[in-house]
Amino acid sequence: MKKILLIATGGTIASHSGEEGLIPEIQASGLLKCVPEVFDFCQPSAIQIFNIDSTNVTPAHWILLAQTIRENYDKYDGFVVCHGTDTMSYTAAMISYMVQHSPKPIVFTGSQQPIDKEDTDGRINLRDSFLYAASDNACDVVIVFQGKVIAGTKAKKVRTKSFNAFTSVSFPNLGVIRDGKVIQYIVTPKQENAEFFLELNDKVGLLMLTPGAKKEILDAYFRHLDAVVLSGYGTGGIPEGEYYGFYETIESWERKGKTLVVTTQVQEEGSDMNVYRVGRGLKNRFDLLESYSMTYESIITKLMWILAQTKDDEKIKELFYKTVNYDLIG
Repeated sequence: MKKILLIATGGTIASHSGEEGLIPEIQASGLLKCVPEVFDFCQPSAIQIFNIDSTNVTPAHWILLAQTIRENYDKYDGFVVCHGTDTMSYTAAMISYMVQHSPKPIVFTGSQQPIDKEDTDGRINLRDSFLYAASDNACDVVIVFQGKVIAGTKAKKVRTKSFNAFTSVSFPNLGVIRDGKVIQYIVTPKQENAEFFLELNDKVGLLMLTPGAKKEILDAYFRHLDAVVLSGYGTGGIPEGEYYGFYETIESWERKGKTLVVTTQVQEEGSDMNVYRVGRGLKNRFDLLESYSMTYESIITKLMWILAQTKDDEKIKELFYKTVNYDLIG
């Protein structure tokens, strides 16, 4: 049987109710005791690296998680990471960049209700995650939740309370888990070795435009960050003209070596800045990056990974447009 390591980090699945709301308190060993059936098909172990609400996750936590996976990589056949749902999409995307081409599965899961509640989704999600991690075709970083297997860079939380909390954005599910069986729709070719990256640059920010937004806000973002993700309208439209003055602000900071990525506020189907003048004009004038089918979570975390590797504009562009774990498709 395969050896699977449970890495517990907190989240709703590990929470108890208190006077101030849900607080992560259940330890890794306690989570494992809630799914005794996994001992029938794998050899599970468990460790606790932190126990927090995922709202409080920082890049330092991502580095610790990647380090933990690296330190235990040769000892186990796969990993299950229990994580809060609120930032799970960010963490799964980040680990997709920090642990690339992993021939061993790194499975993220959590729940919308604490695992010790009678009506919890936690036990099913945790059992399914072990089941997937122990399956023959499993590899790379995924989220397993409510029976769906989603690539780590394509997941987004779309419901705050319902059990069906996550969807795969602009890409099909890799598979499903039904009646205790893994049904694999897309089989990812396994690489020989994983590649680990343990440095990040957290000077990356997202600015979502609203009608009437002032150029001073964009200027402030550039002043404090190395890369700005500018979320426009529709297919990636950015307002033009004197009222907004964005072009002049972008030009000023481009000369200083700052990185600009343009994306869209529309969740599905991605950007295409060549459709309208308000996108094409900006793209033709500046040496910017376009997100296409990438999610907010994957854009931001990919930039943090890239900017820790290089400051060279051409290398940044090369790495940004290199597909990792299905992040940039079509």
